[in-house]
Amino acid sequence: MRLIKKMIRIFFFFLLILILSFGGIYLYVKFSPSVPINSANNITLYDTSGNEFFKGSGGMEWVELNDISENLILSTIYCEDKNFYKHFGFDFLRIIKALITNFQNKNWDQGASTITQQYAKNLFLDFDKTWKRKWDEAWYTLRLEAHYSKNEILEGYLNTINYGHGMYGIENASKFYFGKKAKDLSLAEASLLAGIPKAPSNYSPITHFEAAKKRQNMILNLLVQNGIITEKEKEDAYQEKLVIVGDSEKESLSSIYYYLDAVIDELKSIEKIPNNYSDVDGLKIYTTFDYNAQKVLEENVKNNLPSDTSLEVSSVVMNPNDGGVIALVGGKDYNVSSYNRALSSSRQVGSTMKPYLYYAALENGFTASSSFTSQATTFFLDKDKTYSPVNYNDKYGDKPISMATAIAYSDNIYAVKTHLFLGEDALINVARRVGITEKLEKIPSLPLGTNEINILQMAQGYSAFANLGYKVEAHFIRKVEDGHGNLLYERNDEKNLVLNPSLVFILNNLLTATYDSSYIDYNYPTGIGLAAKLKHTYGLKSGTTSTDNWNIGFNKNVLCAVWIGYDDNTELTTNDYKYSQNIWYQTVEKLEKDVSSEDGWYEKPNNVVGMLVEPISGKPLSDTTKNTKLVYFLKGTEPKETDPTFDEIESTSIGQTMA
Repeated sequence: MRLIKKMIRIFFFFLLILILSFGGIYLYVKFSPSVPINSANNITLYDTSGNEFFKGSGGMEWVELNDISENLILSTIYCEDKNFYKHFGFDFLRIIKALITNFQNKNWDQGASTITQQYAKNLFLDFDKTWKRKWDEAWYTLRLEAHYSKNEILEGYLNTINYGHGMYGIENASKFYFGKKAKDLSLAEASLLAGIPKAPSNYSPITHFEAAKKRQNMILNLLVQNGIITEKEKEDAYQEKLVIVGDSEKESLSSIYYYLDAVIDELKSIEKIPNNYSDVDGLKIYTTFDYNAQKVLEENVKNNLPSDTSLEVSSVVMNPNDGGVIALVGGKDYNVSSYNRALSSSRQVGSTMKPYLYYAALENGFTASSSFTSQATTFFLDKDKTYSPVNYNDKYGDKPISMATAIAYSDNIYAVKTHLFLGEDALINVARRVGITEKLEKIPSLPLGTNEINILQMAQGYSAFANLGYKVEAHFIRKVEDGHGNLLYERNDEKNLVLNPSLVFILNNLLTATYDSSYIDYNYPTGIGLAAKLKHTYGLKSGTTSTDNWNIGFNKNVLCAVWIGYDDNTELTTNDYKYSQNIWYQTVEKLEKDVSSEDGWYEKPNNVVGMLVEPISGKPLSDTTKNTKLVYFLKGTEPKETDPTFDEIESTSIGQTMA
């Protein structure tokens, strides 16, 4: 009996402590500053000219709760938080039930967030799942509950949440999806809209109608179970034929949201930016975005990739002089897949790796005329290992060819011989200097692009060629201000010279050989199909593996990188390889249409000379020369007839020719 009384006293003691603690917390929260009710998702983006191109919840039409259809209010409450009016921000019973369910199912699919918690989450720039973030969200939940009535919280929530397709707030969403005001939504329309915020990209009735209807049915069933509507009303609402308007100027350029993803991703990495909107009363972000470039890129993606294929794409268009990304797509259609391949995917880059190698070669005494023999070769490596790369279509010259020819044909034998001749550190060193940070293995196949690299890093690396030797950082944000115009962050565009400008000039001109008919001989340049299509001069390199196809090209004004492939690494068909090249050339040519070819290319440095040579061998002209090509060299390194072929030098053993 004494034990029971003691346990009762202990229980009431801890209960008293709990009540006093909660009361103390409540009083502290009550007298702390209130959270602006309309600050969630308050973000505005400006393009490179200072024009607004995206507005989050700050661009919504705010409507009072009594101007929102009761159908929408009830649908939202019963699908998100049926005890909304009964708890103080946290539904502890629901949390316990969710934990038990998740434990039994051995997953964490079951959530228990209240409307207030979800609203608090939308006050932050990102949805990190750290314990600190959970504590911050809990704290803001208490502050919302302490300073606002339930109706005010619900009104703020419905006016600031994301309903997909760039529509923030229920009034914007109602007009976008159904062409009517929020107060006029029918039960069918309201139950469909109420299901979207849980996962806007998955429950959009425009792009995922079946999933949206399935969720609508779940919401209608909840309304029946809670006695809000009858079974007949549920069936009538579910069967009602809905006309989705989906009419918006923003919607015509859906790839903007890939760019928005990239901006938010960069924003989270800037330490000077507060991690929630309420601290700054919204954010004004001035970006490097160019609406016309984005429009051109999206149109070329849509016009080239078949709509009925699972083939995917990523592309980056950049100002190579400062690294500012002016356009980006992370997939074929954001409405179908919001996975941003330009940010999150690394793929085998194929022969687009070779320019880093050939710059290293130029830096180590090679010239445009330096030659290796192009023939089927087995390389004997350490520990009795061998490596036998092959050229595309098994085409070999069976003769010495120049570096210029090797670039034109993307000759793999020449590349591996150069790589082993220089030492496997040389290529990696150049790649690191221009900003490639992903893992690069010291292997013979590295110049053939067997390592995986992100497209933003590849574009950044090639920018050092396009701007004649300066390392720049790919970026999307120029400056950030708070809602009152106070400067929070401004980018410093300092550039570091990491490559020799004269050697880069030589390399850039070598990269024009990829579509130059002067190099037609036993093989064709890899981009020869572009010879008649390009009106301007570009350095261009393609990269091809069985699962990936790249084209990266530039002049001094613009750089464009394009990748195509399948997310599951399905092998590309012969027909698939054309898409990347078409998207690339159509994009750069459209962007450069008002620029003369001379204004887009580079002036010859004073220490560089041009010399007519026989293009395939790189040798000086002779009486029997039939074909000539102007090629550039550092003064004093012009080729001589007696120059050796590197793999015929007796002291050099880099491989053994196959019989």
